[in-house]
Amino acid sequence: MRFEHRDVETDASVVDRVWRTHSAVGDTMTSAARTCCHLVLTRMRGRLHVSLRGPETRATTAPVPPDAEFLGVRLALGAVLRPHPAASIVDGFVPLPVTESGRVVIGGEDWEAPTYENVEQFVRRLLGAGMLVRSPLRAEEHPAGHPEVRSQRTRQRRHRALTGLSRTAVAQIDRVNAAATMLRHGDDWRAVVETLGYFDQAHLGHALRRYLGRTARELRGDDDAAMSFLYKIRPSPGS
Repeated sequence: MRFEHRDVETDASVVDRVWRTHSAVGDTMTSAARTCCHLVLTRMRGRLHVSLRGPETRATTAPVPPDAEFLGVRLALGAVLRPHPAASIVDGFVPLPVTESGRVVIGGEDWEAPTYENVEQFVRRLLGAGMLVRSPLRAEEHPAGHPEVRSQRTRQRRHRALTGLSRTAVAQIDRVNAAATMLRHGDDWRAVVETLGYFDQAHLGHALRRYLGRTARELRGDDDAAMSFLYKIRPSPGS
């Protein structure tokens, strides 16, 4: 399986990337930890299956059916597809109904299933109907309008309610994805440790195995995309 992915030319505050791939034979793949939700459409044997996958806090192994086409819409951190908040599907997913005519049911309404080429129109329709919204994470980071700044504990609780994850978990997952990007670019583990603030090689290795299900050596040599490492991020998380 090889993944093709691109930016979505619409509101970047709700959708990050769109991707697609095809499986020739039945197999398994490693699903890496992620901080956001994915809308995944799978076509196989003439039928469409749709699910909203939540944030994942660790790497897992998932079966891949043969001769299937996959389309994924990666939501931005904090984006919500109503009525399914991220916090309700952490390390899980919710199947979305599909009508006999192949339309996706979201929020009690049926929508034309998107393709890789026209996903922008699909996103705009969901935005216009209020079905796809971005949670106000920036407002949570910088509360204003009142002299008493919201407590750290309250902000942490609010962040988890909006994203399903703590700030610490988000930072750790972002950092390990940045580490994987550097390793795939050929950087030595020492450079990764120094750049991203890992304690040592063992600390880096533990994070890679926990969140990506790969070792540094496997990441440098594994270019067959048999894992859901679908996009590159900046070497410095959050920058």
